[in-house]
Formats: sequence, C-alpha cells, structure tokens
Amino acid sequence: MKILLEFQVLRSSWSMQTLRRLFHQYHKTFAPLNFSDYEAISRCQQEVPEYFNFASDVLDKWSQVEKEQKGPSNPALWWINGKGDEIKWSFEELGFLSQKVANVLSGPCDLQRGDRVLVILPQIPEWWLLNVACMRTGVIIIPGTTQLTVQDICYRLLASKAKCIITTDALAPAVDSVASKCPFLKTKLIVSKSSRAEWLNFSDLLKAAPAVHNCVKTKSQDPMAIYFTSGATGSPKMVEHSYGSFGLGFFLCGRYWMNLTPSDIMWNISDTAWVKAAIGSVFGPWFQGTCVFVHAMPQFDPRAILNTLCRYPVTTLCSAPTAYRMMVQHDLTRYAFKTLKHCLSGGEPLNPALMAQWKDQTGLTIYEGYGQTEIGMICANMKGMKIKPGSLGKPAPPYDVQIIDENGSVLPPGKEGDIAIKMDAKRPFTFFTGYLDDPVKTASTIRGNFYITGDRGSMDEDGYIWFMGRSDDVIISSGYRIGPFEVENALIQHPAVTESAVVSSPDPIRGEVVKAFVVLCPSFKSQDLEKLACELQDHVKKVTAPYKYPRKIEFVQQLPKTVTGKIRRNELKNKEWGQI
Repeated sequence: MKILLEFQVLRSSWSMQTLRRLFHQYHKTFAPLNFSDYEAISRCQQEVPEYFNFASDVLDKWSQVEKEQKGPSNPALWWINGKGDEIKWSFEELGFLSQKVANVLSGPCDLQRGDRVLVILPQIPEWWLLNVACMRTGVIIIPGTTQLTVQDICYRLLASKAKCIITTDALAPAVDSVASKCPFLKTKLIVSKSSRAEWLNFSDLLKAAPAVHNCVKTKSQDPMAIYFTSGATGSPKMVEHSYGSFGLGFFLCGRYWMNLTPSDIMWNISDTAWVKAAIGSVFGPWFQGTCVFVHAMPQFDPRAILNTLCRYPVTTLCSAPTAYRMMVQHDLTRYAFKTLKHCLSGGEPLNPALMAQWKDQTGLTIYEGYGQTEIGMICANMKGMKIKPGSLGKPAPPYDVQIIDENGSVLPPGKEGDIAIKMDAKRPFTFFTGYLDDPVKTASTIRGNFYITGDRGSMDEDGYIWFMGRSDDVIISSGYRIGPFEVENALIQHPAVTESAVVSSPDPIRGEVVKAFVVLCPSFKSQDLEKLACELQDHVKKVTAPYKYPRKIEFVQQLPKTVTGKIRRNELKNKEWGQI
C-alpha cells in the first residue's frame, strides 16, 4: 500500500508524457472488438472469439481512449480508507502499474501461464492490480476471504495445488504454520510495509519491476479464475471460470442491470473473495469504462457508508440486502445523496418491506439481481421494467430460465419447482468450466437439457421468477415443503425483529421442524421472551401459511457474520443437526 501511495505523490514528477511513452512501449497494434460485437456475443447472436483477454482487449482499449482524450473523465479506480489516504488511477495508470505487477509475478515469483495463485487480500488497491496482472500473465487467480482460518487456507492450498500465495501480515503466520504441509506451494508474497522471513515483499519488488510487459494471448476457454464455493455437504468445491465466461460474460450485466456509462461512479460493497466483487468491482464497471469506487473499512459501518454517499459523487451503489437493512435503521432523511441514482442488491433475497423502507426514505428503488458463482447473472430487475417487490425479476440474457420438476418437465406458472436454465446443443459460454476434480458434482447439475441451479422457485404468468430457497435449505415438515425465506420475510415484518435466520431442526415426530434464530431490536430485549416467542409464532401464522410458523425460536445476540443468507443458514443448520 505504501508504494502505491508513493506513486500517487510521484505522479507529478512522472509526467503523463512519460507514462504515455512507457505505455506505447508495451502497447501493440490495438484491434479490439467494438461494443456492438460484445453485445451480440453476450446474447449468443455471434460466435465467441477464439482469443480474448480482458486486460488487453478491454482495459488497454480504455487506456487508448484516454490517450486520445476521448474519455472517460473519471478515474478507473478511486480508493479511500477513511483515514485520509486516497488513490485515483486512470486506465492508463492502471495499465502501467499492472504491467509492473505482471513482471513481479512472472519474474521473482516465477509463475508461469496456467499456474495458480491464492490471493487473500482485503479491499486494498493491490487486489485490483493483481487481478489485472494475473490476466496479463495467464496466471489463474484464486480469491480468498480474509476471514479464512488456518484450516481453510491449508485446504485451499492443497486442493488447488496453488504455487503461490499472496496475503498481508494478518494471515502470514497462519500460512507459515501450514506451508510445510503444502508441497505445491513454492512462493509466498506479502503485501506489507515490513519484510518477513521466507516471504517476498510486494512493495520492494514492485519498485524494481520493469515497466514493460507483453500480455499473453489467451483463448476464450482458457482458465482464468477459481472460486471456492460452499455446498450443503462436503468441503467447498472449486468453480473454474474462463476468460470468456468471466471477461465476456459480464458485459450485459454492466450495461443493463448496473446501467453503467463512462460518466458513472460505481461503489460495490463486497468481500474480495466473492464473485460479486469480480462482477461489480472489475468486469461489470470496467467493461463500460466506469470508475470503480472503494471505501475500505475494517468492518461494516452503516454510518460511514451513508456519510461517504453524501461526500463522494457515487452514482451507483450495489450491496447485499443486509447492508441496506442496517442502513435503514438510521434516519435516511438526514442524509443527502446528491449524485446517487441507481441502487442494486444481490447475494440473498431482497425483502419487499426493506425495499419499501429504502424507497420511502431515499426516493430510490433497489433493483435486485440473482446469480450464482457458477453461471453469473440469472435473473434481474432492470430499469424500465415493472418491479414486483419480492421477485427476482425476469431472466437475464442470454439465459432461458424455466421452472422444472424432478423429471425435467417445465412446470406451469405458479407451480414450485427447480429454477433451471435451458441449454441448447452447446453449453453457454457464460457457464463455469466445471467443478475441478469433481466430475460427479459437475454432472449432477444437468437434468436432461437443463442446468439445475439448486434453487427452488416459481414463475408467474408475466415471466417473473419468485425465489423460495435453496433445494438443500427447503424444510420438509409433516410432508409440507417450507422455504426459509418466506418465514424470514414474515418475521422481519414484526417490530421486535432486527434480523432472523430460519433453518430446519430435528424433531422426533415430524422429522424436522422450522427453527428461527432471532436478533431482537434493543427496545424488546427486556420483554418476557417466552411470551414474545408466542407472539412471533402467531404473527407468522397471520402473515403466511400457518404450517410455516417456527415451532422453535432461539433469541440470539447476533447471527453469524457471513456475506449471504445462504452461507449463514448452512452454518446454523449444521450446528443444529450436530454436524459441527
């Protein structure tokens, strides 16, 4: 981080003419596809090009546009930390620095095309540079959350056979404690102001790295990234994406769901380990020449977010519903969002009551998107559409989304079934390559000519998709199928409830019953909890079908701190059934 701040200061002595001269040294003949081509490819109306690399075909294009002074006027990356540190990079500067980082990876780190690197970093500028540098070198990036434990890190290093790990001082001791157990790990790179034994120092190497690097020529189907994703059973699976599925695959998402242009400033609040960070903080906005804004915070702070939205010219905000839920606890009418015009949500279902609260206090609609690590954006509510609160919106191009039964037959409107995507003879290029080293798991996602998302839902007569829950989250009690989101949606409408998570709980008679973990509002914590539990049960019976009410309620101080409701439910469910 220090060297990057130094670069910000020294930029005046490195004149733009100098940067452009260096840029031209690595800039080869530029012949990218135009945006109409990207649109046609994304809609499957045109063949996917044999070769594609987001760094050279998109980011370097914006560098060229900047050089010709045709825009964008905003920076490519605008980073702050709330402590006075600030970085603004143009696309040209992003290209220059990412070239140097690419030389760090291919030089001192000895990483070759196709090697894998586990990157565990918080929201610091180095994370963005490393993403682009991996594209330039053909190195496969494996993002990891900074909340990983020692066991998590060891498992990921062993399963992925990563040759290099990049992290900070906070996790370096954990890496050192398991490094001897990981025979494929050859290089450890630390992002730190100080040196550490047996680690290469990122800042030192960046200073010394050459400024010129020739981007590798990658095919669209070449592997680009691996994400570890948790399932209902077993260890996390490795989801592999290609340069086509990740790079090209998010063009429509950025243009239509995010509704971005080069004049916008996009703030996506997401852990760097999740696909949501790749969609909303790299590919979606940068495809459109949009500025990526980042306010790095050690922990989620709703007041800080609200103040930042008032102070900085953010036009587009994307966050999980949990963040919006925490923000509406404050009086939003006291905050003036002068430039904010588009709000997005993803990662878990958006509660209609929350959407209404945000709209009432800000005048802005939250547009929900629904997707998966494996296949990207599936459904979305987009500008210009009629919004049906509580629905996932309509299928997002190029997908043909249907609700099917266990035999692969399409169900009529209103019937609950598996949310699935119809496949033609050829697998969509936006799909993941597969679950690495697990062909059985990969094959299990296919039912006839449909890809099974693992989520349950229904479609109404207007083509809107309604989410019920994960297939493995659905609770079957006395023969009834109960979606946890429906119960959570009912509970949150009671004034006593701040947050809840609903899972199945073992029962000797019914097999399993609905259990709700509830976080109370402060003003209700002193009440008789037994009576309050009965009151909540009666409330749920009134809001939704009576058989869905939670027969068990446990009041807790807080729910597990996870990014999405899916992960949180899995953790609570595992504990409830004695699996942890």
